[in-house]
Amino acid sequence: MTDIKQEEWTPGVNPWIMVIPVMLAVFIYVLDGTIGNVALPHMAGSFSATRDESMWILTSYLIAAGIVIPAVDFFSKVFGRKNFFIISIMMFTIASMLCGMAKNIEFMIFARVLQGFGGGGILPISQAIMIESFPKEKRGLAMSIFGMGVILAPIIGPVLGGWITDNWTWPWIFFINVPFGCAAALLCHKLLEDPPYAKKQKNVKIDGRGFFYLTIWLVTLQTVLDKGNNADWFNATWIRWTFGVSVVACILFFHSQLTNKNSLVDLSVFKDRNFSAGTIIQVVIQAVLYASLAILPQFLQSMMGYTAFLSGATMMPRGFGSMTAMVLTAVLTNRMDNRLMVMIGLSLIGGATLVFGSLNLQISNMNIAIPNFFMGMGMGLSMVPIMNLSVDTLRNEQMTNATGLQNLLKNIGSAVGTSLVATMLTRFAQVHQYMLVGKLHELNPNFIERIQATAGTLAQYTEAGFAQYMAQYSMYGQLVKQSTLWAFIDSFRIFGALCFAVIPLLLLIRIKKAQAVKVKSGEN
Repeated sequence: MTDIKQEEWTPGVNPWIMVIPVMLAVFIYVLDGTIGNVALPHMAGSFSATRDESMWILTSYLIAAGIVIPAVDFFSKVFGRKNFFIISIMMFTIASMLCGMAKNIEFMIFARVLQGFGGGGILPISQAIMIESFPKEKRGLAMSIFGMGVILAPIIGPVLGGWITDNWTWPWIFFINVPFGCAAALLCHKLLEDPPYAKKQKNVKIDGRGFFYLTIWLVTLQTVLDKGNNADWFNATWIRWTFGVSVVACILFFHSQLTNKNSLVDLSVFKDRNFSAGTIIQVVIQAVLYASLAILPQFLQSMMGYTAFLSGATMMPRGFGSMTAMVLTAVLTNRMDNRLMVMIGLSLIGGATLVFGSLNLQISNMNIAIPNFFMGMGMGLSMVPIMNLSVDTLRNEQMTNATGLQNLLKNIGSAVGTSLVATMLTRFAQVHQYMLVGKLHELNPNFIERIQATAGTLAQYTEAGFAQYMAQYSMYGQLVKQSTLWAFIDSFRIFGALCFAVIPLLLLIRIKKAQAVKVKSGEN
C-alpha cells in the first residue's frame, strides 16, 4: 500500500517551474568540472606552484565530490532531501567565493575540497527530483532537459573559462557562481518539496566504517590516476603501495555495504538488469566524453598551433549537436524504442571518434567541427534515454540511492578516462617513436635525400657542418611530431571502438509493456 502511494505522489508546484532552480544548480556544478582547466597555468603562476601541485586544484574537487555522492541518500534522510540539496548549493556557492579569494595553493585546495563536498550532492539529487516530479510519460522530456545541462556544461566550460581568464582574471571563473548559486538556493527553498519517502527521518545511523573505507578508496584511487603517469605507474614503489591500499579499501567498502544493515548505500539496486547495464554504458560514455575533452584541445594546441581559447571554441559544434539531439530525444522518446535511440547515439559517438582517429596535420576547421557536431548528437541521443532506461524499473523510493551510486561510478569513469588517455598519449608516442627512428639511417635513400636537401638549403645561411646538424635535428623534430600524431590517432580509435563494444549490453535492458505498446502505436 505504501509503494502505491509513493508511486502516485505528485508535487504541489508545477514541475516545469521546479526545473529552473534545479537545472541552474546542475549547470554551475557541472560547469566547474572543466571551466578551470584552461585557467590552471594562470592559477599556478599566481600561487608560484608547479604543474603537479596545481593539478591538485582539479583533483581535490573530484575526490571530495566522489566521497559525498554515495552518501547522498544517508544525508537526505538526516536532513531531509530538500534541506540537504539547499545546504549543498550554499556550501558550493560559499566555497566558490573562497576559491576566488585564495592567495596560496593550500587555501585554494581547501576551498576546492569544500566546493566538492557541496557539489557532490547536487547532481544525484537533481536527477532524482527530475525523475520523480514528472509523470512517467513526460520523464523523457524532463531527462532531455537534465541531459542538456550535464552534457553542455562541460563543453561550454573551457570556452567560458578561456574567455573569462583572457578578458578578466581567473578568480572570476569562481565568483561567477555566487549570484547563480544564491538564486538557485532561494528558488529551491520556495519551490521544492519532499516526497513522503524523502523527508527527514529519525534515528538514522551513519555507516562510519563504510564512509571511512569509501574515503580511503577514493582518495588513493584518484591519487594513483592523477599522479600515476608522471610517476611511471607501477614502476614507482609508492604508486604500487597506494594502489594496493586503494584495492583493499575498495574490497572492504563493498564488503561492509553487503554485510552492514545500516549501510551507506544499498547495493541491491544492481540486481536490476536495467540499472546495471545502463550504468556500465553511462560510465563508458562519461569516460569517452571527458577523455575527448582532454585530448582534442591538447591535439589542436600542441599539434595545430591553436590558442587556448580557439581550441576551446572548437568544442562548440558539439554543443550544437547536443542541443539538436535533445530536441530529437524529446520528440522521439515515446515514439521509438529507447534502446534503438541509445544504439544510434553510441554509434554516432564511436563513428565521430574514429573519424578523429584519421586526422592529419593538414586538416581544416571543418574536419574538427563536423565530427564534433555528430559526437554531440550521439551524446544527446544516448545519454538521456539510457538514464531513463537504467532507472525505469526501479521504485521511486530507490531513486536517491540509485542515482547516487550511478553518479559515483560516472565520476570514477570520468577520472579513469582522463587518466587513461594521458597515459595512452605518452606510451603510444614512445612506441611510434621507437618504430620510426629505425627508418632514420644512412641506408635509407629517402632519409639521406631529405637530409641533403634540407642541409643544402640551410647552408646558404650558415656553415656547412652546422647546416648538416640542423637538418638532422629538423628531421628528428618531424619524427617526434609524427609519433605524437600517431599517439593521438591510436587513442581516438581505441575510445571509438569502446563505444561500439558496449552496444551489446542494450540486449540486457528491457522496456515495460506499457511503453512498448506506446512505441508500437506511435502515441505521445
